[in-house]
This record gives sequence, C-alpha cells and structure tokens, in this order.
Amino acid sequence: MAPETGKPVGFGAGSPETPTPTDLKTKRSPSLYDHTLITTDFDALKFHAAASLQLQFGLPHESAAPQSDLLIASPYNGPKHLLDLKTLDHANRLLAKALTILRPIRNDYATAPYTESFNWQVVFDFLRGLTQAEGHRWEKQRFYVVIFRSQLRADVDNQRLHDLDAYSHQEAVASGGLLKYWFGTKDDERRNLATCIWRSRNDAKLGGTGPWHKKARGAARDMYENITFTTMKLDIDDEVRTWSVTDWTDDDEI
Repeated sequence: MAPETGKPVGFGAGSPETPTPTDLKTKRSPSLYDHTLITTDFDALKFHAAASLQLQFGLPHESAAPQSDLLIASPYNGPKHLLDLKTLDHANRLLAKALTILRPIRNDYATAPYTESFNWQVVFDFLRGLTQAEGHRWEKQRFYVVIFRSQLRADVDNQRLHDLDAYSHQEAVASGGLLKYWFGTKDDERRNLATCIWRSRNDAKLGGTGPWHKKARGAARDMYENITFTTMKLDIDDEVRTWSVTDWTDDDEI
C-alpha cells in the first residue's frame, strides 16, 4: 500500500482542534459518530485529521446523531475500509482512536526522518488523556510499523495505482489488526511516504497475503522508479509516559 491521490496541501490551519487530556478528564471516553457523517475528501483525511471528527465525548447532543463502532483509520472513508473497534482489546482501541489525530507537520515528509514528520507527541498526549478518561492502566506495549518510501515513474497509471492500493487496504482491514494506514501526496519529484501501524508483526504478515497485495507487488516495477520498505517498532511505555520508534531487529522476531 503506497499510493498517490490528490495534490499537496499546506499544514496547520484547517485541522480539527485536538482534544486535550484536561478536556477528557471531565467527560466520558469517546464513542463514534457514524462514518457517513464525516468527509470522504482525501486531503482532509490525510492532512487535517478529519477522522478525529468521528470521536464523541459524552455530550448530551451527541446521542442525536447516528453512532457506530467502525472507525475511519486511513484516508479511505468507505464501508470496507473501516476498523471495527469491537475486534480489538481495550489498549488497541485507545491507540486507534488516538491515531485519528495523526497528521504530517512538515511538507518534506517523503524524505524527512519518520519521527520528525508527524505530530507524534500530540498523538501520545491524547492517548494518555484517553486512558485517564476510561480509567485504563496502560502497560508497556509494542506495535509493528511499516514505512514505504517511493518515487513514482513519470508515466504511472494513477487509476491502476489507486485501485491496487485501495483493494489491498480492504484486504488488510479484513485480515485484522491494522490500527492506522496513512499515505501522503507525491512531491515535485514524484516521491511519497506511506505507513502502516499494526497491532503485531504477525497481523502485518497475514494482512499482506491476499491476492491484491500479490498484484501490487507484481506491479511495483511498472509503477515505481524505486520503493523501499522499512520495518520499525513503536514502544509505548507504562502510563504512556514515554514512547519510541526504532528499527525492528532480528531479536524482535522472537
């Protein structure tokens, strides 16, 4: 999964206001508005954290709108692309909700260091607030991260690229354990970044075994001048005090 859709946009203005841990202490943990009430615009979902507008915070007026357990966890807002929170344990549900506010904070994310390209600290501050709101004791946990850096061929078939990515994402969602998928927009040199955050490495392996993933791998030579895959681990410490994203090593295979 490493597509190209839309045009580059700037960062900052226009993003939903991020809920703060202080706000969450006085309200219930968020449930979800139905995804049909949220935009399907790629740029809003990629660059302005529009998926976070699904979150509810226990206010009386929120119950008047349709509710759901299906979370927008990628730039695709469609029925087969949604993450079913009922399939996750408490900690993974909380992280998936926190990741709705993930967005890039610099225009050169395609080539910049991964941990400097997104609003990670804001995400984990929000996660800490969610755990406090739900009375959940977060214990140290590890997640599996895949990073795709690519440069498209000048003559790439964008519709084919989109289809391969979209159907591959549906396969990954159906397989289970994909907490977040994000992709950007190609820069002037046709470079881009995409990333997946999985519940575990095993989930990632299973999620990549379907026929659309096989087709996407087979088409890579025709679509990309180059593409690199990096695997990393996301460690979130007890009570979300600290976090780190570091290389996945052979020792982590155990």
